[in-house]
Amino acid sequence: GQNQSPAPGSSVEKISSPTQIGTKTNWRILGGTTYSMAQAINTDGELWTWGNNGNGSLGLNDQIQYSSPIQIPGTTWSKLASGHSLYYASGAIKSDGTLYVWGRNEDGQMGQNSTSVSKYSSPIQIPGTNWDALTFGVACVGGLKTDGTAWVWGNNATGLLGLNQPESTKYSSPAQVP
Repeated sequence: GQNQSPAPGSSVEKISSPTQIGTKTNWRILGGTTYSMAQAINTDGELWTWGNNGNGSLGLNDQIQYSSPIQIPGTTWSKLASGHSLYYASGAIKSDGTLYVWGRNEDGQMGQNSTSVSKYSSPIQIPGTNWDALTFGVACVGGLKTDGTAWVWGNNATGLLGLNQPESTKYSSPAQVP
């Protein structure tokens, strides 16, 4: 079912022992972020998500919080993003090597050649193919391609993109790490 945020003064149920997630029994990959959202892919290639949906970070075309798994459209999902996203961003890779992200675009994390603050509550494709891995930093994103090249985009605070560029530089499209 879907749940809105708890009303002021109400309590949230806390579970201290293992509990089955949803009704499916064919989960293959489970992931999540430090901002209380989770994702899972099952053996059918379905991508399911639940939890905090600030800025559309669940990829469900809304900002409703869900307390049980809801499927993101498609059946060829193969890999999840990992990491810590301060701006409620997430993503996943399909079996054909295409990469999709969703959430808040604070510093170009959505890779759409724009640093305007906007929200993408549904998956949008990052340019290119052959993506193999994806990770989120506080305000940046990194990806690996199947040829072993590393790509980064987002905020270069403290030089964390590794591109030998000024800290104020923001990359709103993937840039290859030398």
